[in-house]
Amino acid sequence: MLRRSGVRALDAGDRAAARALCDLDPVTNVFVAARLDEGALGSTSAAFGLDGDVGQPLAAGADASGFDADGLGRGGARSLESSQRPLRSMLWASANLVPVEASPDDLERYAARVKCARRRVSSLFGPAEQVLPLWQLVSRSYAPARSFRPEQPLMVASREARERQGIEPEPRVRLARLDEVDAIVPAAAAMFTEEIGYAPYVGSAAAYRAGVQRLVMGGRTFVLMDGARVRFKADVGSLASGVAQIQGVWIDPAWRGRGLAAPCMARVVDLVEAELAPTVSLYVNGYNTPALRAYERAGFERVGTFATVIL
Repeated sequence: MLRRSGVRALDAGDRAAARALCDLDPVTNVFVAARLDEGALGSTSAAFGLDGDVGQPLAAGADASGFDADGLGRGGARSLESSQRPLRSMLWASANLVPVEASPDDLERYAARVKCARRRVSSLFGPAEQVLPLWQLVSRSYAPARSFRPEQPLMVASREARERQGIEPEPRVRLARLDEVDAIVPAAAAMFTEEIGYAPYVGSAAAYRAGVQRLVMGGRTFVLMDGARVRFKADVGSLASGVAQIQGVWIDPAWRGRGLAAPCMARVVDLVEAELAPTVSLYVNGYNTPALRAYERAGFERVGTFATVIL
């Protein structure tokens, strides 16, 4: 069955085609586009793809690419032409499963590949219209979900929307400094635990600290400091194609309820637009009404819907 699915493993030679696919919707696909720009494809991460044009049906039961499920030619060697072909869709498959421009038929093919490979992943996320049917197809191959989040508004910052809200940016929010990493680590860990439901590390925090430090060194972490304590933080988790996706937004519980979220986020948007990307996005749990309202007050507008399944 898999040899006739058309699904093949992608490698570094497919990067240009994968990036072109992501650029069909830069806001929705920024996570995968950023990982491609970081060189993860074929090194630290895996992905599967289907050759062809987006929206064009594959022949029923036919091997559309001439490759088996591992992306190898019938003689066992990869065709030199494979990296020059456009991709109709792909599935990022590292620690997370993230579909890109996948039709219902494509999702069935990817699900078969994932179930056969028995890949261990920590989550599925991305556009709800792709993630939800993919989860239905693969759910029996995994333990029950720790958390199922079917509705997460995908939002983009709009200066016009902010002006209508009349929000003034909080001037104390700024880029984090390298000497503040040790103060940021517990704030980042607290945010992760609140959001995901378990701690980001067990035992030594060295690896987690290194990840926080990379974000700070890259100019992607923004903070409001009160002396040596972090009171607000936000990170740019993915950056590609002129889009910066915000993640890790956190306010010290002692400072919540002061109306800081919207002004702090407005300031983050200003800093990101000035230094990193003209388009600033994020996605938020639909049930988190206070956060959703704060982002709306900061000038974010809904442009789509994500879904996340945490395993």
